[in-house]
Amino acid sequence: MSRIGNKPVTLPGSVKAEYKDNVIYIEGAKGKLQQDVHSDVNLEVSEGVINVIAKSAKKEHRAFQGMTRALIANMVQGVSEGFNKVLEVNGVGYRAEVKGKNLVLNLGYSNPVEFPVPGDVAISVEGNKISVSGIDKQRVGQVAAEIREKRPPEPYKGKGVKYVDEHIIRKAGKAAKA
Repeated sequence: MSRIGNKPVTLPGSVKAEYKDNVIYIEGAKGKLQQDVHSDVNLEVSEGVINVIAKSAKKEHRAFQGMTRALIANMVQGVSEGFNKVLEVNGVGYRAEVKGKNLVLNLGYSNPVEFPVPGDVAISVEGNKISVSGIDKQRVGQVAAEIREKRPPEPYKGKGVKYVDEHIIRKAGKAAKA
């Protein structure tokens, strides 16, 4: 039995939900989101609560029930609170700044790397920290991963772009001659 799928999704007071034609629409203070719902799952939208019901007890249906419930819970959290990922730029001379609609990264390459800021995500820079925020959890994570991809942290000195809560496993480097 799906434990996550059976939990109801409670809607905060400012969030409205509508379900029609296998599409769920969630609207809140920060914006609107929509998600296609798989045909193996039914939704019951009542006053302040969304219940996700599998069509049968088959394993595939229960899996879609849990996934759909998690997606809807993320949508509700996104339109009410939003999501945020913070990256850190480490290295001598490594910098980041927002110029117009581009994030300009100086990461030790011969030329600065320009990353266009998508319209559905906000990027801000404070010191060596890059903050990526938005209402769609998948989109915020994808943009943060694309920024990190420009110069992933290396294992010897830890230089590069990493998530703030990420731990880099360091290597010893050359062993001293005895």
